[in-house]
Amino acid sequence: MGRKINFLVLLVLVALALIFGTGYHTVESAGEIDKADTAWMLISSALVLLMTPGLAFFYGGMVNKKNVISTMLQSFVALGVISVLWVIVGFSLAFGDSIYGIIGNPFTYFAFRNVGAAPNPAFSSGIPFLLFAVFQLKFAIITPALITGSFAERIRFRSYILFMIFFSLFVYAPLAHMTWHPDGLFRNWGVLDYAGGTVVHMSAGFAALAGSLYLGRRNSVIEAPANIPYVVLGTGLLWFGWFGFNAGSALGANADAVIAFANTNLASATAMITWIFFDRFRNKKMSALGACISAIVGLVAITPAAGYVTMGQSIFIGFAAAIVSNLAIMLNKKSDIDDTLDVFPSHGVGGIVGMLLTGIFAGKVGLVYGETTTMGYHLLAMVIVAVFTFGLSLLLYKLVDVMLPIRVTALQEERGLDASQHGEHA
Repeated sequence: MGRKINFLVLLVLVALALIFGTGYHTVESAGEIDKADTAWMLISSALVLLMTPGLAFFYGGMVNKKNVISTMLQSFVALGVISVLWVIVGFSLAFGDSIYGIIGNPFTYFAFRNVGAAPNPAFSSGIPFLLFAVFQLKFAIITPALITGSFAERIRFRSYILFMIFFSLFVYAPLAHMTWHPDGLFRNWGVLDYAGGTVVHMSAGFAALAGSLYLGRRNSVIEAPANIPYVVLGTGLLWFGWFGFNAGSALGANADAVIAFANTNLASATAMITWIFFDRFRNKKMSALGACISAIVGLVAITPAAGYVTMGQSIFIGFAAAIVSNLAIMLNKKSDIDDTLDVFPSHGVGGIVGMLLTGIFAGKVGLVYGETTTMGYHLLAMVIVAVFTFGLSLLLYKLVDVMLPIRVTALQEERGLDASQHGEHA
């Protein structure tokens, strides 16, 4: 039954692409695009894409050696699944004509119709609309991949693919629309999310929390990372790609991109040194794993604020996120929640810290400037995102479980997912 469902989904996607797919025309936009902006956004799109293989190494190095391939593939396969889904309907749900500010009309850009080489002033005046759509695709790819660290070592691969499709359509797309579409609910409230603290990291974090709760604890919890150098490599690729993630969100080669670029690096660097010295303060070793996790936490926290804060404020954001997430991971380890790679304490909590500090520091509308409106809406949006993402994700896990058993058997878990799901060994 599971094989038939998987094949049927693939067949439908291919058929829709063949029936509705359209070609691209470049002549119409020859005199309209800004070449510098376009060049920077092409580079940024490539940088953000690199983050997903980076995440594969980051997660793959942290799991047990019998689950390395499975964990890495869970990230890597998103490049294929979400790319096709985004072209057919995902982009339209996220950026199509607004329906009550909550979600886009699925037919506005269905199968990338009307997504061509000419700029769309509503989204980006200097670059081809197709490039904007491709840049946004890379965000849509990495978000479900981030979730996988929470249920690593115990989920069926086919069931994960089905969940990823549902999550992208029903959780990610509405959040992207509400936050980044000109008519989106959060955007019209004045909620600031420069590059995805809410849309990407909070959503992934709360979906991860729901996943770790729904799938339950592993039968045997072995805290033995397979390959720390993989984690270091993955961290370097993520840090490098994050410059496209944040600075690319300026949608042009401009001053905002430079500010976001500088803040991104500084917050991550601050979080790293804060974390390892805080560990030493707590009488723990200054570990490579801690340095890598903290660098990512700093990147997560600065993401919503990257283009809105000063470099001094970015230092504080990195510092605060490192302390809070470090303590959150400590508490998580003492709880009954088996979030395998601490996705919620890192991305969920890091995203919350970043969102709140954006409301405090952002431009001239932050709390430190005497303005309360932005902070109030940030608090409201934070609660909505948390409840919406956690509740709907929990429902989607249940739905997938009804359609395809979501958890591997005890024997498959003992053998390892590399062997039981893929017939391969690292």
